[in-house]
Amino acid sequence: MAESQAYDAVIVISFGGPEGPDDVMPFLENVTRGRGVPRDRLLEVAQNYEMFGGVSPINRQNRDLIASLEKLLSERGPQLPVYFGNRNWHPYLEDTVRQMADDGVRRAIGFATSAYSSYSGCRQYRENMAKARAAVGDDAPRIDKLRAFWNHPGFIEPMVEAVDVAIAEIPPERRNAARLVYSAHSLPMSMARTSDYQLQLRDACGLVAERLAAPLPWDLVYQSRSGPPAVPWLEPDICDHLTALAEDGVRDVVNLPIGFISDHMEVVYDLDTQARERAEELGIEFKRVPTVGNHPRFVEMLHELILERVDPEHERRFLGELGPRPDVCAEDCCPPPQRPAHGSPPLKKGG
Repeated sequence: MAESQAYDAVIVISFGGPEGPDDVMPFLENVTRGRGVPRDRLLEVAQNYEMFGGVSPINRQNRDLIASLEKLLSERGPQLPVYFGNRNWHPYLEDTVRQMADDGVRRAIGFATSAYSSYSGCRQYRENMAKARAAVGDDAPRIDKLRAFWNHPGFIEPMVEAVDVAIAEIPPERRNAARLVYSAHSLPMSMARTSDYQLQLRDACGLVAERLAAPLPWDLVYQSRSGPPAVPWLEPDICDHLTALAEDGVRDVVNLPIGFISDHMEVVYDLDTQARERAEELGIEFKRVPTVGNHPRFVEMLHELILERVDPEHERRFLGELGPRPDVCAEDCCPPPQRPAHGSPPLKKGG
């Protein structure tokens, strides 16, 4: 049997989001620092948060996930404390890494709240960890990021369950004409071409579709794009796609935000607000399926991924033919995107 890895903590690493009206502009300034985004654009995005009292759901959802994971670790082991650090808001990753060092943590398992491989969904989190460790200094713990999990049963099966519920709510006489629309965060084409993001998304969509009790024809679309119109991003946009479906006579759409793991701002605004309003204008009944969030099987999956890292001989579960992602990425995978030479760079709402 391979020698177990000696870990003494887990850290959940996420994007972060404001938790009150006074947090919104400082948060957006953090997200866009050094990118030359005009203040008018920040104020425009801030209005989206104001619709929800200036509070993003993401931090609360991550704390709920951490509480469930802590309970599972306490019951089944390994007995590891769980820390929480964000890229763009409190608790900041650097502050958390410093606390870990003060607590005597020497080696930790890192869970980033993204299921797929891309620069912003994987490599950038590794860069964030490296920057935080450098800021803390020699006492900073080593952090080993968990693998991408787009094809893990604990991610796929809760989505199948939720889509089945949504399809069953469509009147039987309209069900065969309904459409399943998967959505994921759009990326600049320059970023998408240098990662397996689209490959993994299509794989996850197929894994869900083939397990449904009443399968529907499906499409993969994108949402939440930003930045200069001249910069090409992944398409079609979900609102444009709803228009096309309406022209084809579709009157029922089940939307699964398969690119996200929690119902944060880019779900509750871009889907529950913008896309739903477009659907209503078009006469489409729009059913948005919940993300995996704090589903027990998803928490079990996170526990399994931790066990994989603690014991290299632990079973690495996956669905489909692409196999599990390696623990350590290649040096040249998911390189940073090229910034646009002119105009405002992308502004990701994030949390």
